[in-house]
Amino acid sequence: MWCRNCNIELNEKKCPVCGGDTVEDIPVEIYWCSSCKVPVLQEVSQADKGTCPRCGKKMIYMASDIRPVFPEERLLLEILLDREPNEYLEKSVWAVNSRYYIDGKSVPLPSSLFKSADADAIARKLETYKKDNSYTFFDKTIERFVEANALRLNYLKDEAYHFVNREVSKFPEENVVISFSGGKDSTATADVVIKSLSNPSLVHIFGDTTLEFPYTMEYANRYRDEHPQAIFKVARNNEQVFMDVCEDIGPPARMMRWCCSMFKTGPITRVINSLYRNQQILTFYGIRKSESVSRSKYNRVEDDAESVKIQQQTVASPIFFWKDMDVWLYLLAEDVDFNEAYRLGYDRVGCWCCPNNNQRAQFLSRIYMPEKSKEWRNFLISFAKKIGKPDPDVYVDEGSWKARQGGNGLPAAGDVKIKFSNCTSEEHAKIYRLVRPFDDELIGMFVPFGRVAPELGQKLLHEVIVLDPRTNVPILSIQPFEYDGYEHAVRVRTMNVADHEDLQRMVGYQIRKYNACRQCLKCESICRAGAISIAGGQYYIDSEKCVHCKMCMTAKYLDGGCTMDKYLRTK
Repeated sequence: MWCRNCNIELNEKKCPVCGGDTVEDIPVEIYWCSSCKVPVLQEVSQADKGTCPRCGKKMIYMASDIRPVFPEERLLLEILLDREPNEYLEKSVWAVNSRYYIDGKSVPLPSSLFKSADADAIARKLETYKKDNSYTFFDKTIERFVEANALRLNYLKDEAYHFVNREVSKFPEENVVISFSGGKDSTATADVVIKSLSNPSLVHIFGDTTLEFPYTMEYANRYRDEHPQAIFKVARNNEQVFMDVCEDIGPPARMMRWCCSMFKTGPITRVINSLYRNQQILTFYGIRKSESVSRSKYNRVEDDAESVKIQQQTVASPIFFWKDMDVWLYLLAEDVDFNEAYRLGYDRVGCWCCPNNNQRAQFLSRIYMPEKSKEWRNFLISFAKKIGKPDPDVYVDEGSWKARQGGNGLPAAGDVKIKFSNCTSEEHAKIYRLVRPFDDELIGMFVPFGRVAPELGQKLLHEVIVLDPRTNVPILSIQPFEYDGYEHAVRVRTMNVADHEDLQRMVGYQIRKYNACRQCLKCESICRAGAISIAGGQYYIDSEKCVHCKMCMTAKYLDGGCTMDKYLRTK
């Protein structure tokens, strides 16, 4: 543990000096050794800070984080800087974001360069000069890098191995899962967990979003071949086509990443349910707090219902406090195979068209995935025209589509609006608009409220009664209804409850789900009991499994009662 205020290492959770909370991560800085020509990561508090542990010479401060630049990216850098091809072949090149360090000298590349560069011309040059590229000098540099950071590597391994064994001791070992994305962080995590437990047969779940880089799919297949004893499960949504969903509700945006639940979290939930039913599992993720502001707020071990995306999981992150440089130190020192996309210059390898990708990542995709990039841009321009943007090309090329919010301009936006009228003939009854006819799927939406009892309703009116699961007292009456102004409608009456409005609010959430459900699979992920399933266009709640916790229709866990409310809401 570490006290940031006093800059001292402690074993207590509270600092005896200042009374503040201690933290698990130790503050570090990265220095440059001009003699060894490598970056060295050192603890802020160590006595010999600024002295190279390999050669003993003084170093200078370099950056807060750093990553190696592989020969493929180095050649690209030379072309971008209009240098001779392979001019930096025998130089130590490192980078953080779009700032490069060539033998320790800083060379920033503006994002405007990536935006305006002729990707097709650059791709031709890369193809021409790659035959003369070499890894010889790079490999020697990495050897020095590993030597200079040996103490840091030993600390990382010891601490991570101890963490993994401590967390696994709380679960049956068969309930331990590795979340494998094909990125460097999940690769390092998988290697750490396997070595910590000396168990090569752990369950791996790979979420194939259908939007993966080709290099990611190649690497996932390679990883599978290299780990034949691992139980390797692929989670994929075969019922949805990404581009079709984009046409319906618009492309994902930074604040509206519907793709995550639909193509990643949801399919992974299904795999977990098939393996463990309603058992609680421990899943190791490659989450690092330095990745983003949002992840810096996570806990290293997370099992709070509001924080985890899949309720069956306790999430643990062995590399939570690692820097980017730490991950690369581990992978290169331990000779761990990794995704080839990193050699090309990608610093993250999630979905290739993610709205969180920066200009540099988009530029790389124009070089290495030209057809997909052109197809995506054409779609975005078409979408911009559809929602009435006056200058679609600018809207797309300036990245404004990434910041969009809600369903303005989309016909689907009407589906999330809860329209109702108060019934004039009965108290505590509302008539809700439906966008399609009343059917058994709608009745099934009321299972979380209690026992659905159609036999107790008036048969001529097709009425269904719902009983409170604890008292067996009727609390809801549901029946199809004809109402002027609504093509389809349902009347819902509340009874025998203290707060009629609160109950009707949750009824409204279920009506919204019925009208707007796009099979995003979010509800499946929320349900700890595994009672909710969505398949073949049908939303189904198993009354035998449902525990009536109401998490699937509580704003605390599902804002608006349906994820589509966030993505399609209009001003």
